[in-house]
Amino acid sequence: MMPFALIGGEMVEYIANYLETIRERRVYPDVSPGYMSQLIPKDAPHKGESWENIIADVERVVMPGLTHWQSPHMHGYFPATLSYPSLLGDMLADGINALGFTWASSPASTELEVIVTNWLGKAIGLPDEFLHHEMEGDTLGGGGVLQTNASEATFVAMLAARTEAINRERLSNKSAANESDGSIVSRLVAYTSEEVRSYSCMPFRYPYQFSIIL
Repeated sequence: MMPFALIGGEMVEYIANYLETIRERRVYPDVSPGYMSQLIPKDAPHKGESWENIIADVERVVMPGLTHWQSPHMHGYFPATLSYPSLLGDMLADGINALGFTWASSPASTELEVIVTNWLGKAIGLPDEFLHHEMEGDTLGGGGVLQTNASEATFVAMLAARTEAINRERLSNKSAANESDGSIVSRLVAYTSEEVRSYSCMPFRYPYQFSIIL
């Protein structure tokens, strides 16, 4: 317990110092593909290394090859995606390491997700039908779900939109009532802008029709 607590404290100090001095680091790395293979052994070590050597390797090997997304000089994609409270929350979540894929697997995880996504929905002014509604322990109606990253969230939103479009087509077009999902999907068109994230295009490239609005 003591070595973990001691080294953990040093790690917190390292992270805090990194974030406080991040503006002094080059935002985008000046390295070539394969640079790291010249800096670390080709085979895994047979014995563990000291914390001092490991953290030294982070500075020597890893940091020179990183894009520092949290830098105030970073103006691409979506910078500033963390905060000190979020770091502490990640530490606690990683330490507990509960799997919350169903309510039964970890009730607190599911219920906290429901409450927090409702907070967010209300904060951005979503209509009530987009929020979770509980009735006798069951979640009915709308509701948000936490995703692991922006690409996954975009993909899930596209799947939901596709399902909604298929259902609407069956309700509004009698001839489509008995059609397969694949047949209906072949007639769907997804529209987006030039500025859309590259990953957003991928799910609809094939076999769906995809159109960029200029």
